[in-house]
Amino acid sequence: MTMHIAGIGTAVPPRVAPQDEAAALSPLFCGADERQARMLRVLYRKSGVRRRHSVAVRGGSGPLLERIPYYPVATGPDDLGPTTAQRMVWYEQEAPALALEASRGALDEAGIEPGSVTHLVTVSCTGFFSPGVDARLIEQLGLSRGVERTHVGFMGCHGALNGLRAALAYAEDPDARVLLCAVELCSLHFAYGWDPEMLVANTLFADGAAALVGWSGTDGWAVRDQGTLLMPDSQEAMTWRIGDHGFRMTLSSQVPERIRSHLAGWLVPWLAERGLRPDQVGSWAVHPGGPRILEAVEDAMELPDGALRVSRETLRDYGNMSSPTVLFILERMRREAAPRPCVALAFGPGLVVEAAILD
Repeated sequence: MTMHIAGIGTAVPPRVAPQDEAAALSPLFCGADERQARMLRVLYRKSGVRRRHSVAVRGGSGPLLERIPYYPVATGPDDLGPTTAQRMVWYEQEAPALALEASRGALDEAGIEPGSVTHLVTVSCTGFFSPGVDARLIEQLGLSRGVERTHVGFMGCHGALNGLRAALAYAEDPDARVLLCAVELCSLHFAYGWDPEMLVANTLFADGAAALVGWSGTDGWAVRDQGTLLMPDSQEAMTWRIGDHGFRMTLSSQVPERIRSHLAGWLVPWLAERGLRPDQVGSWAVHPGGPRILEAVEDAMELPDGALRVSRETLRDYGNMSSPTVLFILERMRREAAPRPCVALAFGPGLVVEAAILD
């Protein structure tokens, strides 16, 4: 069974945080001395990110520090910034509009009326409220009040591929019309203080939403199959936990090496069972968790130069938006008529790899 991708829509907040300005401000939030400030500048420079869209940025001009009212400068080492409750209020205020914009784009490209959607799958790991984004989409898009809903929550950067698995199952019904929407406001979890793993996250993560409309069929780009692996001995390599001052990410420096060690040993046989060798894959849509993760995938799968160009350019122009990012990459690959089959990969807490084959 395959699911035809009839439309993809993407959305980002209108305001941008240039990476060089974010790097210059970073010491003000973590009490950095001059040596640490130099380390921060290196971290931001090596992130592979040029700019990031963020709901935390307000106004169209002026110094960045004056345009981030959510985040006042730290008053001392014990100041850990806004509480999680405050950040969840902002999530509820900001996330639905981005989800709505992306969903409208996907429905418009698919050429279907909102009322014909039979299944709604929403994905997010950066916020909670209820009734949630799915209920807002029903109200604001004009979806049927009887639309069947599924929410994929707190699964991290591979969440859109988890949502895609649910969509693929629903599309077994030839009459199903599935809307998948992933929305993340990672910038609401900007971390204060000197925590090296959170500081790395501060350099990478951004905000965005992406939506996909699919139904049974093989016309154009279509999802053929999906797979997953929970890597051994990696439970603490990448984690995502709720703290008192935002959600806290653990991103171990060992993540790239774990990918080098375990990815090919699982992915090569998995592809072979589906009649594919790695050199027969036409294109790769790899979630850009960071430049070192992309390098690890290239090494593990022995990919040719340029195979992850779109992933790197997405990281450069948007940062790591968590779950929507892989859909941004697929949208661009469809637009550029990238060769198929395409293999999509994303990594998340666990350490888990999710894969999808698109023909």
